[in-house]
Amino acid sequence: MNIEDGMAVVDATGARRKISVELLDELNPGDYVMIHAGIAIAKIDGETAEEVK
Repeated sequence: MNIEDGMAVVDATGARRKISVELLDELNPGDYVMIHAGIAIAKIDGETAEEVK
């Protein structure tokens, strides 16, 4: 994840997408987020991310 100006480029199961991360604080490259309609709505752990794939 590369964060710049409230936007991040993420890997969504192989597809790179630009999403808004303005609703979340303290995101770092490698963090997992839940995305809805192009907006990161929650930070999740790696185990949860694997379950929802």
